[in-house]
Amino acid sequence: MAARLDIHNLIQTIGQILEGSKEKQRKFIETVELQIGLKDYDLQRDKRFSGTITLPNVARPRMKVCVLGDAVHCEQAQRANIPFRDIEHLKKLNKNKKLVKKLMKSFDAFLASAVLIRQMPRGKAGKFPSLLQHSDDLEAKVRELRSKVKFQLKKVLGMGVVVGHVAMTPDQLRQNCLVAINFLVSLLKKNWNNVKRLHIKSTMGKPFLIYGQSN
Repeated sequence: MAARLDIHNLIQTIGQILEGSKEKQRKFIETVELQIGLKDYDLQRDKRFSGTITLPNVARPRMKVCVLGDAVHCEQAQRANIPFRDIEHLKKLNKNKKLVKKLMKSFDAFLASAVLIRQMPRGKAGKFPSLLQHSDDLEAKVRELRSKVKFQLKKVLGMGVVVGHVAMTPDQLRQNCLVAINFLVSLLKKNWNNVKRLHIKSTMGKPFLIYGQSN
């Protein structure tokens, strides 16, 4: 499905982004974002798409994940040095909206044991916890969350998703970009015909065009 994308240009662009980040190193690891411009979508009439995919490589290693666990999961989280909250903590939350809000702001995503997932107060979109089973590998579940990206058409024809970071290898970034782009195209009603342009950029770097025409 990436036939319309110039792979050679993508590889060169990734190289430029990574080189640029080395020339002017920051005190943090810059993320790499895929910026999308769509066309021929009627936001009033056409169905707005939404989809999530797990990328081959961890895109957001700094994503803060918290486990809302029973005794077994809290013990696993403690051993793995992953933040966690137990049943007693959640009981206090349900009586204090300020504490709920504080918890929501403190973490980017949550994993919850089956017995606790229904007790978790729903915060803003995207913060409802993912289910954590006793058969799951906790650290693998955290890696999976950090590798997921969500595409959602809202009120404008542009969007951006994190596909990696500048500490990745060029090949890891290439893999993530291709998987993300192919998935995006599969969500569109006319596939590539709905894509106006695609850019990739690091947090502090300039955007590079990888598909379409610049303004």
